[in-house]
Amino acid sequence: MSIDLNLLVVLDALLDEAHVSRAAQRLNRSQPAVSNALQRCRDLFGDELLERKHGAMRLTPRAEAMRGPLKSLLGNVHDLVDPPKISLSDLRQTIRITTADDPSFMIAGPLIAALHRTAPGVTVIFEPWNGEDAAAKDLLNGDTDITISILPRDIEGLERITLLQETYIVAMRKGHPAAERFDLDTWLDWPHIVMSGRGEAGSPLDAQLRSLGRARRIGVVVPSFQLTLSLLVQTDHIAMVPRHGFMLHGHPGLVGFDPPISIDGFPVNLAWHTRRSGDAGIRHVVATIKEVFTPQGS
Repeated sequence: MSIDLNLLVVLDALLDEAHVSRAAQRLNRSQPAVSNALQRCRDLFGDELLERKHGAMRLTPRAEAMRGPLKSLLGNVHDLVDPPKISLSDLRQTIRITTADDPSFMIAGPLIAALHRTAPGVTVIFEPWNGEDAAAKDLLNGDTDITISILPRDIEGLERITLLQETYIVAMRKGHPAAERFDLDTWLDWPHIVMSGRGEAGSPLDAQLRSLGRARRIGVVVPSFQLTLSLLVQTDHIAMVPRHGFMLHGHPGLVGFDPPISIDGFPVNLAWHTRRSGDAGIRHVVATIKEVFTPQGS
């Protein structure tokens, strides 16, 4: 079977955009030409690929499964036919980084300053983190380029390194009554702030407390580290937060204590797709992020 690679390029745009007109605009082609290509792809794969649901086009399960492999195939072909030879100073590229607000606070300033010196044509887009599963899926599908996330397992197709091993600290406002004698009972007497990008009102800590016959009261769930610190200053809530970010902020209105029970930390991973390993811009941003984190983790 012979397959027109140009047809696959159109399919890649269609699956990214889930919209014929936007795909046509992206490819600088007419809408009828892209519609015709979509029908040819449907015939080729024996699947609708894009179907209308609730007034919008949605990818079929087959189309969702194809996104990552299709991008890998097209990327390999591009590198074979037209390997990049551009220097970093001449590079013009947008790189999307998916990360929670705490790691972004740690790296954004040093990263942008370094890129301004070494690769000024690189534009960074920081995208919100919605959990490790979503971050991995976005990498595989090409919806993001780099992620800084918790990725505790190897995932086929992804390159992964550990930037640092994070631990926790219990934070509260200065003058908080719990600071006078901080122990397990005192810790659990006060309402807790939980950080969750997915809005989950719980964490592995709650299971650990249940195993001890204890429980905490969750007072509020927030999506970001920054909002957590702001609420700690203004209320009598307590929060368990990542130690590196807390120490880096050096918030004058807060104090921190070691947790009164042993709590496992977590790795902060940097990951990108193997199909992008030959991309000069991705390689440079990855190397720069590693340099930024080295003193943080030392």
